[in-house]
Amino acid sequence: MDTVLLFALGLLAQSLDLSLGVPGLRRPGLLFPWHRAPSPGRVRRAWVIPPISVSENYKRLPYPLVQIKSDKQQLGSVIYSIQGPGVDEEPRGVFSIDKFTGKVFLNALLDREKMDRFRLRAFALDLGGSTLEEPTDLEIVVVDQNDNRPVFLQEVFSGHVLEGAVPGTFVTRAEATDADDPETDNAALRYSILEQGSPQLFSIDEHTGEIRTVQVGLDREVVAVYNLTLQVADMSGDGLTSTASAIITLEDVNDNAPGFTRAEFFMEAPEAMSGVDVGRLEVEDKDLPGSPNWAAKFTILEGDPDGHFAVRTDPKTNEGVLSVVKPLDYESRDQYDLTVEVQNEVPLQAAAPRAERGQARVSVQVRDVNEAPVFQENPLRTSLAEGAAPGTPVATFSARDPDTQQLQRLRYSKDYDPEDWLQVDGATGWVQTQSVLSPASPFLKDGWYRAIILAYDDASPPCTATGTLSIEILEVNDHAPELSPSSGSLCSEPDQGPGLLLGATDEDLPPHGAPFHFQLSPRVPELARNWSLSQINMSHARLRLRHQVQEGLHRLSLLLRDSGRPPQHREQLLNVTVCHCGQDGVCLQGAAALRAKGTGISLGALVIMLASVVLLLLLALPAAILSRFRRRPWDKELLQGLQDDLRDNVLNYDEQGGGEEDQDAYDISQLRHPSELAALSAPLGRPLLRRDTPFSWGLEAADSDLSVPPYDTALIYDYEGDGSMAGTLSSILSSLGDEDQDYSCLRDWGPRFARLADLYGPL
Repeated sequence: MDTVLLFALGLLAQSLDLSLGVPGLRRPGLLFPWHRAPSPGRVRRAWVIPPISVSENYKRLPYPLVQIKSDKQQLGSVIYSIQGPGVDEEPRGVFSIDKFTGKVFLNALLDREKMDRFRLRAFALDLGGSTLEEPTDLEIVVVDQNDNRPVFLQEVFSGHVLEGAVPGTFVTRAEATDADDPETDNAALRYSILEQGSPQLFSIDEHTGEIRTVQVGLDREVVAVYNLTLQVADMSGDGLTSTASAIITLEDVNDNAPGFTRAEFFMEAPEAMSGVDVGRLEVEDKDLPGSPNWAAKFTILEGDPDGHFAVRTDPKTNEGVLSVVKPLDYESRDQYDLTVEVQNEVPLQAAAPRAERGQARVSVQVRDVNEAPVFQENPLRTSLAEGAAPGTPVATFSARDPDTQQLQRLRYSKDYDPEDWLQVDGATGWVQTQSVLSPASPFLKDGWYRAIILAYDDASPPCTATGTLSIEILEVNDHAPELSPSSGSLCSEPDQGPGLLLGATDEDLPPHGAPFHFQLSPRVPELARNWSLSQINMSHARLRLRHQVQEGLHRLSLLLRDSGRPPQHREQLLNVTVCHCGQDGVCLQGAAALRAKGTGISLGALVIMLASVVLLLLLALPAAILSRFRRRPWDKELLQGLQDDLRDNVLNYDEQGGGEEDQDAYDISQLRHPSELAALSAPLGRPLLRRDTPFSWGLEAADSDLSVPPYDTALIYDYEGDGSMAGTLSSILSSLGDEDQDYSCLRDWGPRFARLADLYGPL
C-alpha cells in the first residue's frame, strides 16, 4: 500500500506567501510528496519538496507552517517527528511538530543575520515505533527584512591636503557596512555630506565614499581645519541612515615670506668682549609656527667686513639674535651700520608674494671699556745655559695697554715660579735669575722651566693679563762618563772566551753623552803590550788579552771620553781577574782549574812543604813555650772552641795591593759567590783553602759577612804582618812532646791534609 506525505498549506500559504513550486496546485489543500503515481514501464520516484520561506522577525507566534500526513495508517495511528537545527540542535525550540496531526509550528522570532535557513528532516512512525515512510527533507528559508542600520567603520575620519591643492585632489575615504542581505536593497549603501560650511570645497562619491576637493581657494592661513558631517543610508539612500565626522587638515606650504617688524634697529655693544648678545631683531611670518616654512634665517649683507657679528635664530620666537663673535676695539672703530636680510629655511613658492621688509638696517654703537694689557709675545720662549749664575738676564716680558686714549701705567709681577728662581722688575717686566736652578728640579720638564708673569694696569678696577714664560735649560757637558762595570774576568788564553764587554754611562743629556771613546791609559804605555781595547758601538767596547799573562787580579787604567763640546774625560780603574777557562770560555772553579792544568802535589814537593813546616815550628818554639803557661791544654775539641780571630794575609808581589788595609784590590761583589772567589783568587798550582772542615768556623763567619773585605782569601804567601792575633796550628802549644799530640783531626780537614795525617797520626 502506497504511503503519502500530505502538506496542508491552506492559510499558511496565504499569510506568508509561501511558494511550494508544485505545478498544477494553486492553493493545494493536501500534498502527496511521497506519492508514486503508477505509470506503466516507469520507475516511481519521490516528490521534491520546495523550500518554505518565512520572514524574519515574525511575531504572531506560535504559527503553523506546514502539516505532514501519511495515508498508510488511519488518523491517530501515525506518530510524526522532525529533527535538525531549530529543533533538537542549536538554536533549540524554534520549530515544533504535533506528533499526531503532523502540523509544524514556528515558535520563536527568526533573525536572518544570525541564521538565514534551516534544514530539517521529517519522520512518520507507527504506534509501535516502526518506520512507515522514509525520512524526507524540509528546508525553511528566512526572508530578510531591513532591520539593520548601516554603520561607519570610524566615528571620525581624518584627512590631510596641501593648501592651494587643485580640484579633484584626493583627501580621504569614508567606509560603512550593513548587516542585512547584501543581495537586497536592505544593504545598498549611499554616502553624502550633510554639512561642511561655506563655500562647498569638498565632495564625496556616493558609492565609494572617497572625499576630494572640488574647487580652489584652500588657504591654511585663512582656515586650517575643516569639519565635515557625513551620512550613509541603505535602501539606495532611502532607508536607514547613520552619520560620522571627517576632519580635514590643510598642510602648510611656504607661501608667505618673513619680514622685519621695523625697518631699522639700534643697539650697543661693549668692546674687547666676544660671545655676548647685543640685541634682537623681530620678524613675522604667517606660515605654520615651528615649521621650516616659518623658521627664519638671517644674513648680514653689509657693514661687517671683518666678521665681528653674527645673527642666530631663536627657535621659540623666530627672532634674530645679534651677537659679537670677534672682540670689538673702540679705539679702532666706534660704530657699525649693518644690513641684515631675513629668509625662510625652505625656498619660497614661486607664486608667493615677496615681503615688504625683507631687509633691515641695524646700527651698533661700540662702548669703550677698560681693556686688559696684551703681551706682545705670549707664550715667550727663551733659553739659558744649565747652572746659570744668579743675576743672569733671561728676557724682557713686556705688555702694551690697548686703551690708548686713557693714561694708565702697567706693572709686572710673578704669579707662578715654583722654584723661586726668577726675579721680575715691576716697572719694565725685565726678568733675571736670582739663584741657581738645580738640574734635578721636579719642575724641570723635558728641559723646560715654566713661569707665569702678570701684567696689570692701574685702572679701577684694574685689568690683568697673564703671560707664560718658557725657559729652555740648555744642557752643559759637566759630567764625565763612568765605566760600567768596573770589574770583570778574562780567560788567560787570548783566544778563549768572548773577552770583557765594557760600557759607559753619562749623566749629561744628548748631545753631550754617547758616543763614548774607550782607551787604555796613555800614562801606562806598558798596558798596550798585553791588552787590547776595541770599540763595538757608541757606548760599548771589548777588552781582550794580546798575550798570556799571569792568572790573578790585574788593575788596568782606562781613559773614557764623551762627545760633548768641549768633551769630558775621566781616567778610571778596571779590576780584571785573569783565570783559567774551560772549552766553553768560562772560568773554571777551584780544583777543576787545578785538574785542567794537570797540577798535583808530588812526593818531592810534599817533602819540601813538610820541611818548611818543621822549620817554622822550631822557630816558633820559644814563643810557644811562653804562651803555654797562659793557655789551656789542647785536646781534640780545641779548634772547635777556639774564639781567636784566624787570619791569613797573603799578598802577590806583582799586585798593587798592600795587606789588610788595601781593600780596593778586591771585588767586593764576588763575596756573594765564595766558591768562585776562591777559584779566581788562588794562584794555580797552590793548594786551595778548605771550608768543609768542622774547625773552619772563622772562615765561614768571614764568608757570611758581606761588609768586610775578603781577609780569608788565599793569596801567594809573603808577609803576615806585625802583631797578628791569629793563633798557630803548631803542636808546640799543646805539649812539649809529640807523644801527647793527636793528629787524627787532620783527616777531618779534607784530602789535602790526609798525607800529614798519615805522617803524624797514629798508626
